[in-house]
Amino acid sequence: MKLLSALKKAFKNSWLLFAFAIVVLILWNTNILFKSLSIQERTKMELWAMAQEEYIKNPSLSNLTFEVLQRTGNNPMIQVDALDKIIEIRNINWDSEKQDSTALYDKLARIKEENDPILIQYRDEKGILLVNQKLYYGDSAMLKKLQYYPLALLLIILLFGAVLYFVFKTARIAEQNRLWAAMAKETAHQIGTPLTSMMGWITLLKEKHSHSTPLLEIEKDIERLNLITDRFSKVGSVPELTPLDLVKAIQHTVSYLQKRSSEHVKFEIDLPEKEIIVPFNPQLISWTLENLIKNGIDAMKGKGTLSVQLTEHTKQIEILISDTGSGMKKEIASKIFKPGFTTKNRGWGLGLSLAKRIVEDFHLGKIGVLKTVIGKGTSFQILLNKSL
Repeated sequence: MKLLSALKKAFKNSWLLFAFAIVVLILWNTNILFKSLSIQERTKMELWAMAQEEYIKNPSLSNLTFEVLQRTGNNPMIQVDALDKIIEIRNINWDSEKQDSTALYDKLARIKEENDPILIQYRDEKGILLVNQKLYYGDSAMLKKLQYYPLALLLIILLFGAVLYFVFKTARIAEQNRLWAAMAKETAHQIGTPLTSMMGWITLLKEKHSHSTPLLEIEKDIERLNLITDRFSKVGSVPELTPLDLVKAIQHTVSYLQKRSSEHVKFEIDLPEKEIIVPFNPQLISWTLENLIKNGIDAMKGKGTLSVQLTEHTKQIEILISDTGSGMKKEIASKIFKPGFTTKNRGWGLGLSLAKRIVEDFHLGKIGVLKTVIGKGTSFQILLNKSL
């Protein structure tokens, strides 16, 4: 197993190195291409400057010189004299009637930052400098687009990497869920056999001691274990939501836990006297209520007041479970529904995360910490829809 894990890790790292090498290679080739095109454009501009010098020397242009001046390059060009006064512009959108010269000189300042100027000079036979001009040129549209190519490529690679990460993460979570479901079902199967035997023994004992109170309570505990086994056997499957009386389900769960809690824990139950029929899964909602009530009792350290309140609204049913325990800090309250998070020395930190999944994923409701005050207690809120 260790060898297989090491091979998987090495394979993963090799793929990352391979992907990084491809990115570096593409960026390196792009840089070479950019420099090559930049050199070619400068060569064209130098050829244009040479043709301009020939024109200054001899205004009666040859066909070749004329073609060079007309067709060489589509770069934006500004030709200035020795005092930086603009003489000629090419391939620049500028209307002298609608725009003042300030905009043109601003354009010249930007072009100066792109490339070094090319000198256009003419001396007479005595070596006296008669013409001293400079040609400033900007990068072509294609070269400017090429500058953003590495950034676009990097964004595409990052997007592709994010998609791959999401796919692998989703697949990993799905695999973990399948593993948990298989473990839960196997646990239910293993517990089911001794439970069946225990129920048989209870039946025999009831025949001899039919009115024994402890025996009746033991029977309820075995029924509870049987219910828990049924829950585990259904992990991973989509639960059925049946229109039932929510008030009765809450009473049954609270009554069972109340008899098995410390006498120092006072239960305050505020439920409507009428039936409230909503679609829910009784086993899963009972599981959720049990988790919240037990957490409240633990927070009070076995001494305090725990209240359960149900309120009917227009479209939703609100269940409030409050305790007078130690309360929580806000940073802890924001994490308690995350799988694996726990403030207890025992347990796996799955109770509240399962409760959240039951309420929000299966029943399309909401669950959260409504209020928590350090030293005074915490209130959990469950919202269930009256109809789906």
